[in-house]
Amino acid sequence: MVPAAKTDAVWRAEDTTPTAIEAALRALMTESRSRSQSYVPARSLNLVCIVDEDYSGEVANRLRGVGRFAASRTVVCAVSPRHRTLDAVATIAVPTDTEEGVHAPMRETVVLDVGPQHLRQLATIIDPLVITDVPTVVWSPHGHSDALDALLGLAQVVLVDSVDEPEPADAVARLRELMDRTYVVDLAWLRTTPWRERIAATFDPEKLRPDLRLISNLVVRHHPDSAIAGLLFVGWLASRLDWELGPLRVDGAGARTGRAHTRRQDVQLRLQADRTMTVRGLAGVEIETASGRWLRLDRGAGGLRARYRGPRQNDREWTIMGASRGEPGILGEGIRQALLRDATYRPALLRASELV
Repeated sequence: MVPAAKTDAVWRAEDTTPTAIEAALRALMTESRSRSQSYVPARSLNLVCIVDEDYSGEVANRLRGVGRFAASRTVVCAVSPRHRTLDAVATIAVPTDTEEGVHAPMRETVVLDVGPQHLRQLATIIDPLVITDVPTVVWSPHGHSDALDALLGLAQVVLVDSVDEPEPADAVARLRELMDRTYVVDLAWLRTTPWRERIAATFDPEKLRPDLRLISNLVVRHHPDSAIAGLLFVGWLASRLDWELGPLRVDGAGARTGRAHTRRQDVQLRLQADRTMTVRGLAGVEIETASGRWLRLDRGAGGLRARYRGPRQNDREWTIMGASRGEPGILGEGIRQALLRDATYRPALLRASELV
């Protein structure tokens, strides 16, 4: 369970400076610690968010949903053409139900009101406000690529959601550009995790592993805005199984189709949008092998609905409970992944780029 928190101390100022904000944070920390020696600074990572002010409430709700994966210090840059000066609000939050003698981590939040004129110089504003010696993650869910680029020198990790790019080819190009400059955590990739885990588990028994080389047909269904998630899934399989890929073509039904070449045979590929999907990510995956095996996974209530048929036509059907973290849990997982390193994402992205 995530402990409830309360705002313990607040500071605000108009037309201020980064130096004054940093000094205020130190003063707030001292003030909070004077109330209880149990209060200690949380020190795991910094999260810098660049958001449109008009949609800052939506981002705040998403950040509240990350629970125990909340950053030690969160700096929110709320961008609006109305802002001419740098205004700031800094708060310290502490748990409300900590037992006596147990350390209670304090988490700091700074909300900066900035205008478009501040974005290219954002690094000089943010630099004094991040905790040193812990990773800094930058997340810009509403675009503002110039601001994100300005912070790459400060950041160790960039958090992105590649489905925000309207065209998959543009998403791949941007991801490759960022990946050459820093470590990337992609929420679109994390949404495919339950599907990748289940496919890997299905073929994990030693007697089934040879069938991975016999895959003859692959169908991936996805949310209409999540074609990049399907491409990354195919790229993952191609990188693990050494498939040769080429650009996919759009057929008359709007699906992306093509072939992957292997040493034994071709694999028919089909990526199609599922218009009934209401959340981002994959809707279903279907794999067929030349040996007669067939596996289908579909998103369903409570988890993934799995259907399996073996070479002897022995059909099975079951639900994989809790396979999806849901959209509120994806952001928290993205923040957690900033402290880890996923060795499979880069190869999957590079292979997915061959499909576009």
